[in-house]
Amino acid sequence: MILHVLLHALWLTATATSQVPPGCQDRCGNVSITYPFGIGSSDCYKDDEFEVKCKDSLRRPKPFLPAIDDDAEVLEISLSGLVHINRHIASVCYSSDPDKSGIQVPNSTTLIELDEDGPYTFSSTHNKLTAIGCGATAYITGSQGETYTSGCMSFCGSNMSSTNGSCSGIGCCQTIIPKGHKSFMIAASNLNASTWVSDTCSHAFLVDHERFNFSVSDLLGRNFLNRNRHVPVALDWAIGDETCEEAQSKSSIVCGDNSRCYDSPSGVGYTCKCYDGFEGNPYLPSGCQDIDECADPTKNPCISELACKNSAGSYCCECPLGLTGDGRKDGIGCISPSMVSSGADFPVIKVTLGCGSGLLLLLLGTSWLYWGLRKRKIIKLREKFFQQNGGYLLQQQLSSREGTVEAAKIFTAEELKRATNNYNENRILGKGGYGTVYKGILADNRIVAIKKSKLVDDSQIEQFINEVVILSQINHKNVVKLLGCCLETEVPMLVYEFVTNGTLFDRIHGEAGPTSFFSWDNRLRIAAETAGALAYLHSAASVPIIHRDIKSANILLDDNYNAKVADFGASRLVPLDHTQLTTLVQGTLGYLDPEYFHTSQLSEKSDVYSFGVVLVELLTGKMPLCLERSERERNLAMYFVSYMKENRLVEVLEDRVVSEGRIEQVEAVAQLAKRCLKLRGEDRPLMKEVAMELEGLRLLENHPWVQDEHEESERLLGEVPGFDTGDSNAFDSLRNHMMMPLDTR
Repeated sequence: MILHVLLHALWLTATATSQVPPGCQDRCGNVSITYPFGIGSSDCYKDDEFEVKCKDSLRRPKPFLPAIDDDAEVLEISLSGLVHINRHIASVCYSSDPDKSGIQVPNSTTLIELDEDGPYTFSSTHNKLTAIGCGATAYITGSQGETYTSGCMSFCGSNMSSTNGSCSGIGCCQTIIPKGHKSFMIAASNLNASTWVSDTCSHAFLVDHERFNFSVSDLLGRNFLNRNRHVPVALDWAIGDETCEEAQSKSSIVCGDNSRCYDSPSGVGYTCKCYDGFEGNPYLPSGCQDIDECADPTKNPCISELACKNSAGSYCCECPLGLTGDGRKDGIGCISPSMVSSGADFPVIKVTLGCGSGLLLLLLGTSWLYWGLRKRKIIKLREKFFQQNGGYLLQQQLSSREGTVEAAKIFTAEELKRATNNYNENRILGKGGYGTVYKGILADNRIVAIKKSKLVDDSQIEQFINEVVILSQINHKNVVKLLGCCLETEVPMLVYEFVTNGTLFDRIHGEAGPTSFFSWDNRLRIAAETAGALAYLHSAASVPIIHRDIKSANILLDDNYNAKVADFGASRLVPLDHTQLTTLVQGTLGYLDPEYFHTSQLSEKSDVYSFGVVLVELLTGKMPLCLERSERERNLAMYFVSYMKENRLVEVLEDRVVSEGRIEQVEAVAQLAKRCLKLRGEDRPLMKEVAMELEGLRLLENHPWVQDEHEESERLLGEVPGFDTGDSNAFDSLRNHMMMPLDTR
């Protein structure tokens, strides 16, 4: 027994030495270095991308990855295709001291990037964007084919309590990142600086969420910054840029003996793994060695060491001569043949057939019973969900409204399952903060959009049902029609009409569709149609509706490129005797009303602010948030308003708007957007005023005879609320500027 344990220990030692090529350094400080990574000679690592520099420090040597940068300290290397490195934190700190107010830390943004052609990508399964602070906001943007922007906000308050280890939005927040990105710009900011009474900071960073633990003390002063100048970030790594099949066809694969190739989950390159029953480094020619299960008592299932026979990648248990059985501890072991009855006169065939038939009948009966019970269980579960999601209340509401207007249909779970081909991933149209949208084909061949929402608060079921009833009755050409819902699932599902031509966001910032479509006339028309739809929701609907998430991505375009306001997942009904609602802040960064963000007081003027941002997008063609712009220009709304105040409008307008739009018309739309973006809601116009003004500007464009009468044009424009054309010199100046090349942007 002792001999076997010693042999196993010697085998483990031999395996450990096979993690690097012969003669190569296998440690730097307290970090193990495994091939394809290596230190020193080029024979010790696969190529320059995997070279590790071991640098001396005051306490102990530390490894770094120069292929990323000289400051990329390696924390751990895993042969599963993961490496952890330290990365910087973006922080912004303020002081209550008037003489020291403002930003005290210069790194309010940080760029973390990897070589586009290198083997590393930021792990989307391990890393999360994290923000720490009271009123802290973290922004992240990246580009991998399409530009990606996201963020989160953390709140504090007298009625909010932070908890150690919890990063759910109070004092600390987190959000996921997309797959396959190699570069991110991260920024930290805080909108509550003017209300602080003591020194405090906000922090934003990318971190492996399994290696980060929030502490309430992180909110105090500069505690977090003093303890953490860096945080651990997980990188996926892979070999080359080919799939396993491509590498094998070229005989360029590096996986050693007794190992298997796997395509990298990051989408680029491949990784290697030892076969079952083998251990070691699969990237070395003979790195995967057989595990001698017989030499390891913890892995040996045989009744004795002598009964265990090791084989390549496996083992078997054998009984000593004269005994029979499977030789296993968990089996029948080894027994003498004398203990087994000869059974010479026993009707083996008959008994076997009888037992087999009985077993088959038992199996069929059990299966029938199982599927019967399972079906009954599913029916009961659907009834339970239907009840808890307010199905009976909805039926009552719909029956009381029969004959008035077209009512919502209640779809069954089976109908929507068939319509989406069992929620096939190929049917996914998009994912948002409030659910996933699938393309569905109903039994009558109608194409619909099916939204699988997130969990509904049980205390808000009655309000949810009322919203379904009211939204289904909205009949406006520029609002996506709600056709019905399904309440037989754990999360309610909503069924909308299908809109074919994507989103306004795609038209402004993407490459969807021909460029000839997006003329100034079409931009102005889409703006007017959207404003008209919102004015209808605010003023003409039976119960006023605040959308709460107006953005270009929620404005769809139909076959004729008419605007359709969509996604009412965040919407709220306004009681007739209220002008404001106190509610949890929801919305999209870049479009979010700052007054609503600060006070949690939601009103229809919050939609006006968000629409103002959409107007600015149409005018400028710029993203609402862009961390690559300077800090002053990062937020498009603030950037636009500041340039308007400085009479530099032409510098932010898109070239096509300048070349196609009439000077007075473009200026009027810009002034309207500026009024929509007022910080105080009471200073913003009503949505119906916005809609009337935009429609008026469209009418002017559609009557050329008006354009020939400059004085008449000024008079008409002057009648539009909030627009002053008294200074004709301003128009002349703007006209002169618009004729110049826009090379200042």
